[in-house]
This record gives sequence, C-alpha cells and structure tokens, in this order.
Amino acid sequence: MAGRRLVQKQSLPEIIANDLRERILSGEIPEGAAIQQEVLAEEYGVSRMPVREALKRLNAEGLLSWETNRGGSVVKHSLNEIGEIFDLRALIEVDLFRRAIPNMTATDFMRCEELLAEMEVSYAANDVARWGQLNHDYHTALYRAANRRLTDDVLIRIALQSDRYVRIHLSVMKQRDPAREEHRKLLDLAQQGDVAGAGALLERHILRTRDALLELVAKQRSQMGD
Repeated sequence: MAGRRLVQKQSLPEIIANDLRERILSGEIPEGAAIQQEVLAEEYGVSRMPVREALKRLNAEGLLSWETNRGGSVVKHSLNEIGEIFDLRALIEVDLFRRAIPNMTATDFMRCEELLAEMEVSYAANDVARWGQLNHDYHTALYRAANRRLTDDVLIRIALQSDRYVRIHLSVMKQRDPAREEHRKLLDLAQQGDVAGAGALLERHILRTRDALLELVAKQRSQMGD
C-alpha cells in the first residue's frame, strides 16, 4: 500500500498574500498603486480579515507600505534605493558564492545544470515570470553549499525587493546572450574551483544588471513625469 503523500496546505491569508505578491512582482499592481483592503476583499470574494493578514505579511516583506484602517500603497523605491538593493546583493551573494564553491558537490552541480536547462526553455518561450523565478533559483543553488542560514534569511528579503526590477529588465532585454553566457560561466568556474574568478564574475554580473536597470527605470519615470 502506498504511503501517505505530503500535501502543502495553505491558509486563506497565505493564498491571498501569494497572489498579491506575484501581482506586485509582475507589475500588474504597479509601484505606488493604492491598496484598499475593502476593494481587495470584494475582488477575492472574502471577508476583510484574511485580506488584512495578507497585507500585514506583504508589509513585513517590504513590498507594501500599509497600516490598518489607513490603507497604503505598493512601495516605490527611489533610484538610489534600487541601486542600494543591488549593491547589497553583490556584497552578500559574492561572499556566499566564494564560501560555497569549496563545499559544492556533484549534487549541487547537477541541480545547477538542471536549472540552466530550464532557463533555456524559458528564454525560448519568452516567459519572463518563469525566467525570473529560475534566475532566483539558480543563484540560490549556486550559494546553497555555503550553509549560511542567517545570511540566507537576509538575502531572501533583499532578493524579493530586487525581483520586480529584475523582471522589468528581463522583459525589455534585447541582448540576452551575455546573461546566459555569464550564468554558464559562473557554474564552469565553480566546477573548476576558481573562487576568485567566480566571485569577480558574479560581482560584474549583478552590477551590470544594476546599471542597465537604473538607466531603464530612470527613463521610464522621466517619460511618466515622475
């Protein structure tokens, strides 16, 4: 007789929070957009309570600026703050990658290879949301062997803030080959045990994305009169 299968159960606030998070990260609900729990409760067909709990979670994650009975909005970062997010990513991720490389096993390398293959499929399908998630998963897989739980917790919050901007970048990128080549090269250098080379490439990879993204967001906001 087959054993019991584990099924992940989600509460209603979790379901709403997950959906709202994706809508924010995808840009469906843009930065600066007003958030009203009454409107959301009607939209999701639920009472205000689960919506309120979902909004509290997204507020804690830094995606919303929201207070009970006052409403709020999707956080809109300044250009300096966006730059700071990616600077922090570079500092933390390079350190994690350097620590991870000596500890990476065949299993770690195999997982990274699998993710690279999945990313190729998302490139071909021009599936930005999927590509964005796989990009996050790939970087996480590169650093897993560092075994730095507290640092990982900090990075999760920072990565969440950067994800919606990364998706903006991915959606308009004309030349995707450099990013694909760098992802491949990061794994090659890790497999070779080249800690210095891998760290240097990762830093360039993140900061190049930062610079391109800041230029893009500045241009978009200028056109919108922001």
